[in-house]
Amino acid sequence: MHLIVKWFVPIFLAVVLLSGCGSATPQATPTPTRTPLPPATVTPQPTATSLPPTPTLTPTPVPLTEMTPFPPDVNPLTGQKVSDEKVLDRIPIAIKVSNSPEVRPQSGLSFADLVFEHYAEGGITRFTAVFYDLDPKQVGSVRSGRLIDLEIPRMYQALFAYSGSSAGVKNRIRNSPLFPDYIAAPDFGVGEPYFYRIPQEGKAFEHTLFTDPQVLRKLADQRGINKRPDYPRLMSFSETPPEGGQAVKYFEINYLKGVCTAEWTYDGAAASWLRATAGVNQTDALTGEPLAFENVVIVYANHVKTDILEDTWGGGHMSIQIQIWGTGPALIFRDGKMYQAFWHRDDPTHMLTFDNGSGVPVPLKPGHTWFQLVPLETTSEEFQDAMWRFTP
Repeated sequence: MHLIVKWFVPIFLAVVLLSGCGSATPQATPTPTRTPLPPATVTPQPTATSLPPTPTLTPTPVPLTEMTPFPPDVNPLTGQKVSDEKVLDRIPIAIKVSNSPEVRPQSGLSFADLVFEHYAEGGITRFTAVFYDLDPKQVGSVRSGRLIDLEIPRMYQALFAYSGSSAGVKNRIRNSPLFPDYIAAPDFGVGEPYFYRIPQEGKAFEHTLFTDPQVLRKLADQRGINKRPDYPRLMSFSETPPEGGQAVKYFEINYLKGVCTAEWTYDGAAASWLRATAGVNQTDALTGEPLAFENVVIVYANHVKTDILEDTWGGGHMSIQIQIWGTGPALIFRDGKMYQAFWHRDDPTHMLTFDNGSGVPVPLKPGHTWFQLVPLETTSEEFQDAMWRFTP
């Protein structure tokens, strides 16, 4: 066993600068807000002291299987063909899902094309799941939105369904381009049949709300927005992994150790990453099957605390603005390997895309993707061979 502790993001940037990727190396610096938010102090970044044994980025072209634009029978969120292209002639649905220990296993996550996991507050994480070509009969439990949800639905031209929000977040949603057509929430008058309660003994009331993407699309029909998205930027997909990469069989992100530790183990037979949370294998309540995703992407982004009060328990917690615009470092996990990359989002309507720092796309494996959003100052350690720990 060996232990190597390192400040990952600054070192990653140093490695890229040393790798000869060209002069267009992106910088992972804080970017200004697009909507008025209270000023916040950005934590200074630590200084790198040594280089980790991770591969350097080189502008090596990779064979891509996608076309730009995608063929009409290829899902642009997964890079996979669908049996009937008409299924893509509709709006994606983004749903806010709880990650409280009381609600696990959640319903419907294995059907999501994309899942974003992010800090809510108090060290707890929450999910925004995007559903396009597959529709589970039930998704939840549904919880309240956060500032990050001003961004994700716009990336994918999705209807956003959630159960409410703090006064400050609600005000920003009301004044965003999403409102009113792309917003579905009880506090804006959208209730049954779009949202419904499933009471369970011993489960708090706030954990009993669920929804159904098919029913939400009926609401989109009524609003005249149920149509195929026209994405200005697209992710790249390839069945063939990029060259290089570092073998990884397990990694974890310690958002809140013992409660919200996101754990991923590579299953070579399934060619997927299997999810566990705080030592417990995570399944889908609808199927009983493990959560398995072809790609897991760690997205490093600036996290800024605002003066929006989210709750009052434990002395209160302030809302976090996660600045997923501009560019920053990323780690892509696919096919049992870890690849360094940069994420880009240059316009509010762009989805996250990934390249090697010289404009060469770093492709995802065709399939479903789980995004782990972490602060820029997140540290990393390879605590055993091919086993990594990331600590925000």
